[in-house]
Amino acid sequence: MALKWGIAAAGRISHDFANSLSTLNQDDHKVVAVAARDLSRAEEFAKKFNIVQAYGSYVELAQDPNVEVVYIGTLNPQHFEVATLMLEHGKNVLVEKPLCINEKQAHKLITLAKESKLFLMEAIWSRLFPSYQYIRKQIEDGVLGEVTSVEVEFGFASLKIKIEKKDLGGGTVLDLGVYAIQLCQWVFKQVPISITATGKLNDEGVDDEVAAEINYGDNKVGKIKTSALNTLSNTAKISGTRGQITVPTFWCPTSIIVDGAEISWPLSKAKYQFNSTNSCGLRYEAEEVRKCIRDGKLESKNVTHNESLLIAHIEDEIRKQIGVKYPKDE
Repeated sequence: MALKWGIAAAGRISHDFANSLSTLNQDDHKVVAVAARDLSRAEEFAKKFNIVQAYGSYVELAQDPNVEVVYIGTLNPQHFEVATLMLEHGKNVLVEKPLCINEKQAHKLITLAKESKLFLMEAIWSRLFPSYQYIRKQIEDGVLGEVTSVEVEFGFASLKIKIEKKDLGGGTVLDLGVYAIQLCQWVFKQVPISITATGKLNDEGVDDEVAAEINYGDNKVGKIKTSALNTLSNTAKISGTRGQITVPTFWCPTSIIVDGAEISWPLSKAKYQFNSTNSCGLRYEAEEVRKCIRDGKLESKNVTHNESLLIAHIEDEIRKQIGVKYPKDE
């Protein structure tokens, strides 16, 4: 039986998610409803993707008995509110990254999901790509020897307008840094012993650029750099005592380079053009959600609740050190 999806918000990322679902087996996935705060946008979205039901409020989506799981593609500050609404109405939830604005909200949301016995996952789609699964196995099999460093750069000059507003949960830490942080955690799989960060803030008091080091002890370190002012290499390098993996387009990689040799995993073709790079790869996280829910699991082993809490904690610490504070941090 197909997993019945509802989609909260009808923006660019929701478009890409629905488009990616169309590349999966339709006996496994079906979008049955979409909601936006502007009904006309929801109706336009529904028409494009042949969705039966369109709503002009998230409450109506939450109350739809036909919806099993909701994908939340709202702006960052709305993640906690909308996800809470869905969980309170018995829906399983997949929330776009970052899970919430801060660790405090993330803890409340995860607690609610556990108490409600419902599935909840932060949509860190990177980890479900075949490339990430391959990297994990290479590390576990000792191919790289002892991994000593992860270096990640992520920046686009064109992002400045998108993430410069504090009331929209702006800043590179939550928009870009989450990807770099999660990769460091994916590789080292442990709690950092210290974090040091510097940054450049805009007039709104959110970060345009950040440089941070995440120290895991035993000479293991993650170095990340983010920018909304300059386009960076947007590549990750994972180095060990026996070898190195280079990951171009590291947040959604369809290929990696292992000691000079490239390995690729091409994506499927979809009906419509995607808004963002390799967004067809959103299909991987959708399939992970389906498998988990059908197996009766409340979390994914690839993006556990504890991992989301730790990532949120690291985000909070970096923001604290560079002086970025949101109203909901109070």
